[in-house]
Amino acid sequence: MSLVGKTVVVSGVGPGLGHRVAAAVVREGGNAVLGARTAAHLAGSAARIDPGGRHTAHLATDITDEAQCGALAALALERFGRLDAVVHVAALDSHFGGVEDADLAVWRSVLDVNLLGTLRMTRACLPGLKERGGSVVIIGTQSSVAAPSRVRQAAYAASKGALTSAMYSMAREFGPRRIRVNTVLPGWMWGPPVQAYVRSTARAEGTSEAEVLSGLTERMALPEPATDGDVAEAAVFLASDRARAITGQSLLVNAGEVMR
Repeated sequence: MSLVGKTVVVSGVGPGLGHRVAAAVVREGGNAVLGARTAAHLAGSAARIDPGGRHTAHLATDITDEAQCGALAALALERFGRLDAVVHVAALDSHFGGVEDADLAVWRSVLDVNLLGTLRMTRACLPGLKERGGSVVIIGTQSSVAAPSRVRQAAYAASKGALTSAMYSMAREFGPRRIRVNTVLPGWMWGPPVQAYVRSTARAEGTSEAEVLSGLTERMALPEPATDGDVAEAAVFLASDRARAITGQSLLVNAGEVMR
């Protein structure tokens, strides 16, 4: 097990990727400190992952609020005595569209969550991470390096692209304290959001879900998309000491749809 005795803060824990990351942390012997805006999601995830409650803690957290970010990081230290990694899953990804007709006020809100919120949460975790070194793992998106043809999410892609740029600076800044900073870039990730997209698109186009899924996978080197579990495994690897010499890197987890 790669995280024995270590404590990992996971933001954005809902029914999909965040839950998978937290579950993988506990499976690997670690303690998971769960944050998200919806307290009910947190309690449900924690109960499923760790029924006895020995290896999880949770706190409702809005990453646009610096004090709430600080409280989540403090909970990790209070409950488990250390903070070794933070995995940033929290994101605002519900705005669709391009640039020409964009509402820039909406773009500002997307940036406040995805870019500035991630930086707030990172900064809140730094005092704990500095004690013995650790890892910052950002969940980005393939669309920040290769715009998709089926769905346009320019604000989301731009915010995540900005985070990748910030990753390089943070890797240099925090490296002397043995804090690593890396990004996981999922493509089409089979989990609740993509499953809902496939269902709704099939209904709207009067076709089968299998046909819609085939359209998503036709450019992938592998015959099926990565799952949210696959992305969680990559994040947990980067959070662990098995990745002790990796920093400032972006890892595509996308079944080979885009290769770099």
